[in-house]
This record gives sequence, structure tokens and C-alpha cells, in this order.
Amino acid sequence: MTGHIATFSDLRENQDLSCDVCIIGSGAGGSVLAAQLAARGLNVIVLEEGGHYGRADFDGDEAKAYSSLYRARGTFATADLTMTILQGRTVGGSTTVNWTSCFRTPDSILSRWRSQHGSVLSTEQLAPHWEAVEKRLGVQEWPEKLANPNNKVLYDGARSLGWKVNPLRRNVVGCMNTGYCGLGCPVDGKQGMAITYLRDAVSTGVRVFANTRVHKLRRQGNRVTSVEAQVLDPRTERPSGVEIRVQPKLVVSSAGAVGSSALLLRSDINPNGQAGKRLWMHPVVGLPALYPHKIEGYYGAPQASSCHEFIERGPGKMGWFLETPPMQPMLIASATKGVGEELESFMERLPNMGCVIAILRDGLLEEEEGATLTLRRDGRIRVDYAWTDAHNEAFRAASIAIARVSLAAGALEIHSGHIEPIVVRKEADLELFEQAAWGPHQHGIFTAHQMGGCAMGNDPETSVVGPSLRHHHVDNLFVVDGSVFPSSLGVNPSLSIYGLAHWASEGIADAV
Repeated sequence: MTGHIATFSDLRENQDLSCDVCIIGSGAGGSVLAAQLAARGLNVIVLEEGGHYGRADFDGDEAKAYSSLYRARGTFATADLTMTILQGRTVGGSTTVNWTSCFRTPDSILSRWRSQHGSVLSTEQLAPHWEAVEKRLGVQEWPEKLANPNNKVLYDGARSLGWKVNPLRRNVVGCMNTGYCGLGCPVDGKQGMAITYLRDAVSTGVRVFANTRVHKLRRQGNRVTSVEAQVLDPRTERPSGVEIRVQPKLVVSSAGAVGSSALLLRSDINPNGQAGKRLWMHPVVGLPALYPHKIEGYYGAPQASSCHEFIERGPGKMGWFLETPPMQPMLIASATKGVGEELESFMERLPNMGCVIAILRDGLLEEEEGATLTLRRDGRIRVDYAWTDAHNEAFRAASIAIARVSLAAGALEIHSGHIEPIVVRKEADLELFEQAAWGPHQHGIFTAHQMGGCAMGNDPETSVVGPSLRHHHVDNLFVVDGSVFPSSLGVNPSLSIYGLAHWASEGIADAV
């Protein structure tokens, strides 16, 4: 059987297909799984909601990239509009647009999952799978000497304060240090799924259908009998009228925390009411800072350093870690308050602007509920995030830490993301941050890491999938993506998902 990637222009007639395994989603989980299963001789079909794009399409045009590569054209947000949710929606999923940071799952998190949720995952068990993925994706430490000035801010500021800061490991080969990771790599330096595992899968016979949204899993008893999908017109993102039906022996949802949760709800596969509950978002706050010298953070690897000095803050407090974002104009302007001349004046200073972000580790405190995903009457996805006082305290403390790092690195002024920005120019000004209100509707918040919603666990009443990632109530349905994480990680999640899929492939192959 010949593998291929079919897109909207190829899909003009309804199709009825069959296979051993139908995988929904071509991101970090789906692509690794597809390649591993195909290598074992299984007949695999991958259905991907987004379009198929490559290096020739990645020209650095932000407006085009957000429109074509992100869910809801980059405007997806919580229902109350407090938090923007950045999620890739394309062949390769978020690995096409992520910032290449690779961390193994912290041992403390895996231990927590085992003790509290019945997970079987351990560092020792996952190590060979991480090693295999890291070799395939070229994961290696990014030298500090190649860090751009925005990352040097974090290096220099943290060290001057006595905080430990480390170089990041990145999944790149032949990286040209362009800085446009979030818009699709124009030189194929980023080893995302579309040019690695998915390419491996296609070369082994896997059929991939892009622009194809799965709207329902049909069942008979406790088995999925067919996967029903609609071909989308990429110009409108609406159904074209062409449908694809797949009759598989086994189904795997790898559509991500948002997509997998929504699919189970659309398919009425939610007997215990847990699908879409307890989504974790790693809520992010960032503070731009102005320097007397050029930063030009739109060039160079966006993330090359990280500081986990405050990931463990003691009982009742939410930890966070510090990294840096890319500084392309549209991304920064969309996160900046003000319009018209005010915004124009601020953005004129972009070449001298740096930014450090704090990424909150949610899901580890007893009082947290995280986000809940539901479906609106018209089928659209709704996400409601339950904020707590612990979030507000962490936003305040993390913002003060960012300001201190920036001042220590030589910043002239640091701006908060409040509607009326607070400006810090010296250490004494930090009292203004202490007194300010922090949390939802107070300042900008975004997320690029979505986890949970289909949590793994050994209790069928409180989790969605079992320790093997098989659905508790549907025999031939597995979920393999970040949605199965019972909490967030406290690190960027891509490598955790790669390793999880590589590990899960063995058991799934045996289940066919």
C-alpha cells in the first residue's frame, strides 16, 4: 500500500475506507504513533483537521501563519476572553509552530501520577522511548553562545540574582537561528512531526487526510465501528460537503487536550462525566522591557534558556518557570494594551524591547479545577477556566520576579500587561506591583500548553482512560496525547507527549 498525504484539492468525493488503526490528529502524539505502528506492519490512516503546509509556505508573514496554522486563526480563547489559547491546527499539529523546547517529564510529576492516579509511567520506563525520540529529532542543548539578546536577558538577569538558569534542549537540525519558529520553520531546521515521524509513516504506507475534521465516532455497544469526518474548505474552514468514513479495528484520538475532549463529547462518549474536565493550561504572563541597546528579539531561537528557581514554592502556592518568547510584531502587539497612536508609539520601540514570560504550573493544588471544556448549541467549543487566589498570587509574584530579572539585566523600564500598564524603572517601583490587582480581567494572559481533559487513571469513575491509555468504557478506543496528563508538567510538554506515544505504541499494536 502506498502512503500519501491528501488535502482538500484531492478530496472531491465521499470515501469509505478501512484500516487497522485510525489515528485522529497528526501532532506530537499522532505522528509518533503512526510511524511506530506502521513500522510494525499495521494499516494506519491519520485524519487531520488542519491543512498541509511546508517550508515554501513559511515566509514569515504573521497574518498568514496565524490564519492557516492555528486553531481559530490564532483567536481561540476562554469563554470570558481572559486567556488566549494558542494551539497549532495543521499537519504536524503544534509541533509545526512550537518554539522547540524539549524537556523530559519531571520525575516528581511522574511519581505524583503513580501515587495519586494509578499511572504506571516512570522515568526508568520512559527513558528508552525518550532516547529514541531524541535521536530521531536531533534533540540537543542549544549553546549559550548562540542565545539571542532576549535570552541573554534571562541568563544575565537570573545569574546576577543568584538564580539558576539553564540552556534549553531543542529539536533542531541545521537550525539557521531565524527566530520564526512560531510561524513555521522556513528551512526545515525544526524537526517537527510533518518532516520527521509523519514523513516516516507515509514512507511506510500510512495514508494521511488533511483538511478532514472528525465530527463523530459511531459505536455499537462498547466498540467504535466507524469514524465519520467532514472535509473542510480551507478558505472558509466550513464543511465542503465531502465526507470520509473510516471503519477501523482500533481508534486512537491524538487531537490534543482540546480536540480529544471535544471529540468524546461530540460522540457522546462520556459515561462518567469526566471528558473535558480538569484541563490544565500553564497560564502565562509576560512583561515587555525596554533596554538602552538593541535586543531585536524577533531574530534568533525564541527559547534558549529557562529558569526553574520558583517551580517549588511550598504548600498552597503555585510554582512557575521563566522562559522567553519570540518578539514578532503581531504577537507582541496583540499582547500589548493600547490602540492607535499609543500602540504605535510603543511598537516603535520594538527593536529595543525584550520580554520574559512566567509559565504557571497548574493542577497540583487541591483547590484547583482547571478548565472545563463543553460544547455550545452549535457544536463550537467552549472553555471555562476556574481561577483561584493561588493563580492571582502567582501572577503577582512571578511578575515581580520578571521585573527583577529585567532590571538586573539593564532594563530602563518594564511594563505590566494591565489595561493601564504599571511601569517599573527601579527596584523601589516594585511596590506598585505588590499593590496592583492580578488575575483574570486585570492583565493579559495566554497559554501555549494545553493538557488534561481525558485524564489517565485506574479509577473508571474519576478518569477517562486507564493506565494503558485505553478508554475505560470503549474497548477499541485509545487516547494518546497531552489530554491524558492528570496535571500540568511544569515544563514544555512536547517531549513528554513524544515519549508517551512511543511507549504506548507497543501496547496499542498488541491490541489490534
